[in-house]
Amino acid sequence: MADRHAAAGARGRPGELDASAGRRGHRSGTRRRPLDRHTLEVGILGVLRIAVIAAAVAASAGPLLYGAVLSVRPFGDVVADPLALPALGEVDLSAYARAMADEAAGGFGLARFMRTSVTVAVWTTVLAVACSVLGAYAAVRLRFFGRDTVNGFFLAVYLFPGIVLAVPLFVLFSRIGLTGSLVGLVIIYMAQTIPVSLYMLRGYFQAVPAGVEEAAEVDGCNRVQVITRVVLPMALPGVAATGLYVFMIAWNEFLFALLFLVDDRQRWTVSLGIARLADFAVPAPVLMAGSIAITVPVVAGFLLAQRLLVSGLTAGAEKG
Repeated sequence: MADRHAAAGARGRPGELDASAGRRGHRSGTRRRPLDRHTLEVGILGVLRIAVIAAAVAASAGPLLYGAVLSVRPFGDVVADPLALPALGEVDLSAYARAMADEAAGGFGLARFMRTSVTVAVWTTVLAVACSVLGAYAAVRLRFFGRDTVNGFFLAVYLFPGIVLAVPLFVLFSRIGLTGSLVGLVIIYMAQTIPVSLYMLRGYFQAVPAGVEEAAEVDGCNRVQVITRVVLPMALPGVAATGLYVFMIAWNEFLFALLFLVDDRQRWTVSLGIARLADFAVPAPVLMAGSIAITVPVVAGFLLAQRLLVSGLTAGAEKG
């Protein structure tokens, strides 16, 4: 009798049995699945990628930020606590004024060196890019004997180290009286930068469709008009990227500036001036102020030509 009542009670509560079965199924369904190998590798690689990027940013931007902080701190505070951060009211810009002021005013003449470097770098950029535009266009569009071999020599010439050419060029320019002059330095920089400029512009000009030039010739344009009115506007991002690269080479070059201008302090470039600041007698804030100041023209050039540079760096990717 008791067994029949228990069986009837069990049959009379089907909802309770279904609910308990559902709870057991839900607990088994929400049980965490073990990580497979692919998911584990993707997670580890994601963490490593973030760590590598953070380390690269810290390694590249860290010294620059530390130098900027040192340049606005008094020398006594730097000696007392090199790693401290200055308060807003403790920022001291006198190191910049001393680094830029002329020697007669108790400074280091960096402003005069920067003006000289701007003159040399601008002339080098204008002349080198103008010559490279004509040479690269000829290498891409004109047919002549040995064209492929000449194109290969463009980069090969640039691969020669400067120290190999330093003594022969110094002797040659001494014979013709161009040592100690900015004109001779510009010629040297042009010889250094034209090969790599030709190589870069060659890829940009190859990306310009030849049909556009042929249509311009049908409309009555001669070769010079095709270059100035058709090719250059279409390849302007590449020309801007090449020009900025040439400017940086001329701005930072040290070896030939030392050989040609070491005896004439009034014509020193910024690379020679900043090397003088590396003397142990120069306070650290002045050295850092000079180092930060000489990066301003290059950074300004990047910011002003940023849009052209972004498109110019990929303009020659289609061919070449």
